[in-house]
Amino acid sequence: MSDTAGASVIIYSAPWCAFCKTEKQYLEHLGVAYTERDIEEDDGAMDELLAKVGGEASSVPVTDIDGVIIRGFDRAKIDATLKEKGLIAA
Repeated sequence: MSDTAGASVIIYSAPWCAFCKTEKQYLEHLGVAYTERDIEEDDGAMDELLAKVGGEASSVPVTDIDGVIIRGFDRAKIDATLKEKGLIAA
């Protein structure tokens, strides 16, 4: 397993997004801590998101797992990245 001391998970989401809610529940089920950035309530969150995805308009959720950007609730990619970063057991 890799060192998880610096690993972080950020979810860019919106209140109306059903997939955002599902992803947050999934991470809670796995016991993975995350930071939520609401793109509608926090102007800085949208700017931060656009910077991470190259300025392209994007839908939510977008998840940043220790620098790895995952668009949408892609459970397989989320699981693989969490394992790679040592945030869940392999």
